[in-house]
Amino acid sequence: MSNHIDFGRLSYLGDRLKTGLATKQEKDEYMLILYRNGSITQKQYNEYLANGNKTNTDEIVNAALAVGAVLLIGYLIKEIFKGK
Repeated sequence: MSNHIDFGRLSYLGDRLKTGLATKQEKDEYMLILYRNGSITQKQYNEYLANGNKTNTDEIVNAALAVGAVLLIGYLIKEIFKGK
């Protein structure tokens, strides 16, 4: 798993998901970023992929949004203290 995340892209995709404007491709990319970072498990990622457009997918994506928000907050805190 890679620890390199494009936080700008993660934030953009998260915003698209929150507003309901994200395409299937953007949802897939968001979930893949979290999976590659180790923020969600392979089981969670596989469940997302297996569910396709089912209602359960929305629940998985909503949970992933919370994970992404925590990652972004951590990144911002790190950047704030990096400058000091």
